[in-house]
Amino acid sequence: MQWKLLSQKKIVLPNGKEVLEKRSIMPLMWLILLLLTFLSIRITSFSIEVIVNRISQFFVIIQQMIPPNWTYLSKLWQPLFDTIKMSLFGSILGAICALPIAMLAATNITKNKWITTSSKFILSLLRTLPTLIVALIATFIFGLGTMAGTIAIFLFTISYVGKLLYEQIENVDMKAHEAMYSMGLTSIQAFRYAIMPQILPNYLSTSLFCFEGNVRYASILGYVGAGGIGLLLNESLGWRSYANVGMILLMLVCTVFIIETTSEYLRKKLM
Repeated sequence: MQWKLLSQKKIVLPNGKEVLEKRSIMPLMWLILLLLTFLSIRITSFSIEVIVNRISQFFVIIQQMIPPNWTYLSKLWQPLFDTIKMSLFGSILGAICALPIAMLAATNITKNKWITTSSKFILSLLRTLPTLIVALIATFIFGLGTMAGTIAIFLFTISYVGKLLYEQIENVDMKAHEAMYSMGLTSIQAFRYAIMPQILPNYLSTSLFCFEGNVRYASILGYVGAGGIGLLLNESLGWRSYANVGMILLMLVCTVFIIETTSEYLRKKLM
């Protein structure tokens, strides 16, 4: 069967010449996908019956969140500001530090293969580590509070922005860089005047997009003691105070919406 799916098909042209057309491997890919899906269902014990029987409990919790506890609002402002501050500070520091690492990882800028490989490995390693785990480790090193959350967001931003940035650097037009380098400018100076203007809009846009996500990530870092509004969210869920949870989620939705709207407007201006 596999041979028939992958074997080449003969096509006779109008001039009588025969050519071979390679058959598509999509039927085989679909078969593999279905097999993997079946194995995933068996391994994870996924059950439609459980979802159907228990989905009503979700709406029970939602009903307990509405209306939210408005008297709880006064306790949320400071933790919410802490969440925004550690997201903003970690994003800015991470975006700045991602630039030199991206330069070292870009093969058209750094010719030493060992340096580029090591830089890409560091970025891959940072992307592999979940932000929540990094925040947990940071709490053991720096103690409980927003410092640990800022470090976690800082490392995630480096990995995210650095990955996209070095790919953008590798796809730029190198003619201006080569011209400036041949005129006697150093590699850093040539990068500053030839490459940076080409990648700057995408660099800023990527950093803003990363900041949007960091605000959402920071809201759950309190689960491991990394400060911010996540501490109150974890506490309210633990005490089953769903009206307080509703108020926290409402504040987060409004905050994220405002930040995303502003960030989207700025990204359109940059692009």
